[in-house]
Amino acid sequence: MAIAAPIFIDDVRFWIELLLLVFALVIEAVSLVHAITQRSDAFPAIGTLPKGGWIAILAVCMVLTLLGVGGGVLSIFGLVGIAAALIYLLDVRVGLRDLHDGRGSW
Repeated sequence: MAIAAPIFIDDVRFWIELLLLVFALVIEAVSLVHAITQRSDAFPAIGTLPKGGWIAILAVCMVLTLLGVGGGVLSIFGLVGIAAALIYLLDVRVGLRDLHDGRGSW
């Protein structure tokens, strides 16, 4: 009976890490695609990094997450990647959307 417990724990850990990896990759991919599809002159208008800077940050984070550098999605690189993607989605994307809604010319 003692042998079955570690196998069960390993299975649960594998599935949790797989779900977190899929979640991280989806968040990073959505933010990267959104950054690529936006106009480059809109980024300075909301007072943030330029479009190229955001694309570089998000692409590097996605590559590091895909490669599992540092131990996977729960490593420092994985967590920084998730944080960067969430900052983009929750701050920059909202600013771009508000800029578009406010002026109509974006």
